[in-house]
Amino acid sequence: MHDNVVSGAAIADRLDRLPLSGWHRRMVLLIGLGSFFSFFEVALGSFLGTLLGAGWKLTTVDTSTVIGSAFVGEMIGSLLLAPLADRVGRRTMFQVNLIAYAAMSLATAFAPNLPVFLALRVLTGIGLGAELTLVDTYLSELLPARRRGRYVAWSYTFALTAAPVAGILAKSATGTLFGLDGWRWLLILAAGGGLVAWLSRRRLPESPRWLASVGRTAEAEALVSGIERQATAQGVPLPAPTPAPAIPVPEGGQGGVRLLQAPLLSRLVVGCVSLMVVNTLIYGFITWLPTFFIGQGQSVTRSTAFALLMALGGPVGSTLGAIAADLLGRKPTIIGAASAAVLLSAAFALSGDPILTAAIGFLLTIPIYALVAALFAGYIPELFPTGVRLRGVGICNAAGRSASIVVPLFIGPIFARYGVGGVLGLMAAALIVMIIVVAWLGVEPQRKGAEAAAPAAA
Repeated sequence: MHDNVVSGAAIADRLDRLPLSGWHRRMVLLIGLGSFFSFFEVALGSFLGTLLGAGWKLTTVDTSTVIGSAFVGEMIGSLLLAPLADRVGRRTMFQVNLIAYAAMSLATAFAPNLPVFLALRVLTGIGLGAELTLVDTYLSELLPARRRGRYVAWSYTFALTAAPVAGILAKSATGTLFGLDGWRWLLILAAGGGLVAWLSRRRLPESPRWLASVGRTAEAEALVSGIERQATAQGVPLPAPTPAPAIPVPEGGQGGVRLLQAPLLSRLVVGCVSLMVVNTLIYGFITWLPTFFIGQGQSVTRSTAFALLMALGGPVGSTLGAIAADLLGRKPTIIGAASAAVLLSAAFALSGDPILTAAIGFLLTIPIYALVAALFAGYIPELFPTGVRLRGVGICNAAGRSASIVVPLFIGPIFARYGVGGVLGLMAAALIVMIIVVAWLGVEPQRKGAEAAAPAAA
C-alpha cells in the first residue's frame, strides 16, 4: 500500500506540473465533441414535447412528462452508473455510456406510442447522466491544476452551443422526411452523433490518476512518460520535478475514505447544494424565459427574440467563469458570480421596459453560466479524491438533476400567482443559500493538485 501511495502521489504531481501541449488540447477536443452531442440530446427534451404534441395529442401533463423523462434517467445514471468508473476505469465507462445512450436514442426514434417513448427516454437519460458526470472528472484528472478550470470550461462552452443548434433544427422539424416525422430524425441525428463521438474516443487513454489509485502504477507511469515525451517533442520544456506530496491515494475507492464522514461529508453537502441551485436557475428561469415574456404581454416572436438574445450570455458567462476560476480561484468566483446574479435578479424583476429587461436578462445569464463553468470545470471533481471521485460527483449530479425534475413543477404556479418577481425571488433565495454554504463549508482547491485538493479521510 505504501508504494502505491508514493507512486500515486508522484503520478499526480507529474500530471499537475505538465505544461499544456497539443496532447491536452486534443483530449479537450475529443471530450468536447462527445459533450456536444450529449448536450444536444438533453436540449432536445424541451422541444420534443411540442413536436410530439401535434401527432400524439399530448396533454399538458404529458408534455411535462416528456421533458422530465430524460432528467429522471440522468439522475439514475449519475447516482448508479457513473460511480462504476471508480471500479472499472474512466475510459471503459466512457465507451459504455456513449454507445448505450446512442443505441437508446436510436430506439426512441422509432417508438410507436407515448409509454414506449417515455421508457426509452429514461434509459437514454441513464447513459447521458453517467456521461456528463464522467466528463467533469476525466478532464479534471488529465489537465494540470493551474489551467484545469479554463480548459474544462472551454470544453463546456463548445458543448453548450448544442442548445441553439437543437433549437434551430427543431424549428424546421415539424414536417416529415421519407415518411418519418421530423422529431424522429432529430433523435436519429443525436444517435449518429453519439456514435461518431464513440468512434473518436476509442483511442482515449485511461486516467493515469485512476490507474495509480488501483495499483496499476506501471501503466500510469508509461502514460505520463508518453505525455511528457510528446510535450518535449513539440518544444515545450518540462518544469523541474518537485517533491511528491504526501497524499494517500486510496486503492480502488477503498483506503478508509467515507463520503458520509468527515472530512468529505461537508464537501458532499457543498457539491449537492451548489448543483441543485444551478439547475434551479437553468430549469426554473432560463428555460422559462419565453413564457415569462409572453406573460408580460410580449408577442411570441418578440419573446423568442428576447430569449435568444439572453441565451447569448451563456458562452460569454462560461468563458468568463473559466478564466476567473483559474485566475481568482474557484470559491471566490462561485461566491462572486452568485452575488452578481442576486443583484441582477432584483434589477430584472423591477424593470418595466421590455428592451431594458432583455438587456438585464442578458447580463443575468452571464453570472449564471459563470457558475456553471466554475462548478463543473474543476470545483466539484476537485472536492473528492480519485478513489471515490465518481461516487462523490455522481451523488452531487444526481442531487442537481433532482432539482431539474422538481423545480419546473413549482415555477408555473408561482409565476401565475406572483409573476416573474416571485420566480426571481425564489432564484435569489436559492443563490443566497448557496453563497452561505460555499462560504461556510467550501474549500479552495485552486492551483492544487486534484489529490491535494481532496484529502483522504482518516
